Amino acid sequence: MPNFCAAPNCTRKSTQSDLAFFRFPRDPARCQKWVENCRRADLEDKTPDQLNKHYRLCAKHFETSMICRTSEDEIRTLKQKKIDETSEQEQKHKEINNSNAQNSNTEGGEEQDEDILPLTLEEKENKEYLKSLFEILILMGKQNIPLDGHEADEIPEGLFTPDNFQALLECRINSGEEVLRKRFETTAVNTLFCSKAQQKQMLEICESCIREETLREVRDSHFFSIITDDVVDIAGEEHLPVLVRFVDEAHNLREEFVGFLPYEADAEILAMKFHTTITEKWGLNMEYCRGQAYIVSSGFSSKMKVVASRLLEKYPQAVYTLCSSCALNMWLAKSVPVMGVSVALGTIEEVCSFFHRSPQLLLELDNVISVLFQNNEERGKELKEICHSQWTGRHDAFEILVDLLQALVLCLDGINNDTNIRWNNCIAGRAFVLCSAVTDFDFVVTIVVLKNVLSFTRAFGKNLQGQTSDVFFAASSLTAVLHSLNEVMENIEVYHEFWFEEATNLATKLDIQMKLPGKFRRAHQGNLECQLTSESYYKEALSVPTVEHIIQELKDIFSEQHLKALKCLSLVPSVMGQLKFNTSEEHHADMYRSDLPNPDTLSAELHCWRIKWKHRGKDIELPSTIYEALHLPDIKFFPNVYALLKVLCILPVMKVENERYENGRKRLKAYLRNTLTDQRSSNLALLNINFDIKHDLDLMVDTYIKLYTTKSELPTDNSETIENT
Repeated sequence: MPNFCAAPNCTRKSTQSDLAFFRFPRDPARCQKWVENCRRADLEDKTPDQLNKHYRLCAKHFETSMICRTSEDEIRTLKQKKIDETSEQEQKHKEINNSNAQNSNTEGGEEQDEDILPLTLEEKENKEYLKSLFEILILMGKQNIPLDGHEADEIPEGLFTPDNFQALLECRINSGEEVLRKRFETTAVNTLFCSKAQQKQMLEICESCIREETLREVRDSHFFSIITDDVVDIAGEEHLPVLVRFVDEAHNLREEFVGFLPYEADAEILAMKFHTTITEKWGLNMEYCRGQAYIVSSGFSSKMKVVASRLLEKYPQAVYTLCSSCALNMWLAKSVPVMGVSVALGTIEEVCSFFHRSPQLLLELDNVISVLFQNNEERGKELKEICHSQWTGRHDAFEILVDLLQALVLCLDGINNDTNIRWNNCIAGRAFVLCSAVTDFDFVVTIVVLKNVLSFTRAFGKNLQGQTSDVFFAASSLTAVLHSLNEVMENIEVYHEFWFEEATNLATKLDIQMKLPGKFRRAHQGNLECQLTSESYYKEALSVPTVEHIIQELKDIFSEQHLKALKCLSLVPSVMGQLKFNTSEEHHADMYRSDLPNPDTLSAELHCWRIKWKHRGKDIELPSTIYEALHLPDIKFFPNVYALLKVLCILPVMKVENERYENGRKRLKAYLRNTLTDQRSSNLALLNINFDIKHDLDLMVDTYIKLYTTKSELPTDNSETIENT
């Protein structure tokens, strides 16, 4: 909204002028002087508050008699004087603190508080002013309001439009906030009140203070695990979201988002910066890290394995594991180093996202499924329920996709060719693109091969996301899973023949032409000697590398250390019961011996723990999870068991039993889903995702004053006028 000059016959407005515009002062005497100089009778009955909110004077009519301080040079001089005074004051504080530190050795520090100089009125006002600025930034973060307003190319030339931060600042000034009014009363309204650089400084302090509150609890609990989610785009740059797992004082397993780490293309540099950020910037002691897991797509998987191996070299107890929030089969598929697999996974996500755009699209898919599964209504009903969920994350996602493919193709085709024009051009166009993608023979072969290869790990992966007893027994079945996959690899010719036949039958059913991928045909164009068939091509390019990779990935994820840790789950009473209390946790717990408060008494304590549950009363149920065991009233009488359970609990492979403590990941997904890429901010994201974490405004203000006020004046630079663009 433009500000017009209140001087008679002046037609200038702030959005079309390089001149500064100034508010009327609220001080009655000075405001009266302004009104007199304006010579406008209609302003005489206005109150100073009304004039301050709604009327401005341009610099051409801004007389020296109207205000106490007028020249920019004088303002700069006053600022420099204030900087010098602050510097002197800090020096005095340092000298006094040093003196007190020396005196405390002889006098017990009894007079220390008396020697600290009280804040001057100016310092108090400074702090209150900074508090207001930090309050605005925190509000913007929690409400997910971007700092910038309109895009530069959306603003007509010569127009001054304040960013969102300045707009909120002006709103609070106009609402009568005294601290801000005093600070900006003499500042031109088309001047930037707080520079971008200073906003960034304050945001970084907000972010670090909020993060520190979470990390303080992590340090108090000692042990933790590190998890990263898939790489995301933050304002045009790739970042890794980092979460931390720990058990809090109330014995609850929590998974909290702690920040973004800029992604590096070079794996070794990424590993170094990852370690440096966690240890030096965030101040976590990696000696207490007991688990690490990385959810990434195929393009980043190999690089994150380098990060994992480098951390393991430094910290052998930081076990590399699967993450409970990702089904094993999807984890394995995402890491397959075959471009066709990566493309197929992206297509699957886009198809699912498309139908979740609106209830009408899901209803359309439901109707197609009903028609196709008339002879198997039970399976049809099951598939419809699955389609209404985020089914792409399930352990049987590829099996579902193969069953659904015909319905998806018919539905997408129908939406694209709808003669009743029920769908807008955007939806119809997107349906056409997706239909083309899923009717490509390369896509069909890829999902059929993935379905068949991952059928050998499906039950194993399902158990890993099941009850604690399922996870325990899954650890023993890994050998059998690997044996089956090795047998497949040894007979890949036979297995691939069956898989390829299934793919061609499905393609024929959907009237999809069987052919080699376009990229391969283009590469061998004109080569008469190339007699490679589609079947042999896909065996070498897809089936063989997929099976080989999955075998190796299972060995990497389920290392000897990881399996020993899972064997320690026999500490959970329900697992003990299933094993008839004939367990040997002590042997497997050796890897955590240094984490125990009384390792020498472990054997005796474990014996007492088994006896306690073996001879329990008939009406007492065995706790079935680590969560239940940690919340037993007498758990502290078993300090070694308690310590072991806490460490096992934070392993990324273990699911968070209480969903309310898994908010970090859910809020991260919500932030990314609800925020445009170019409006994302790593600083504001942390405030938004951790909106319920308490914040200390005084700490933020003191930190800002300590770090920046000796380098540049407080966050107001009246000389920084926005140039019209």
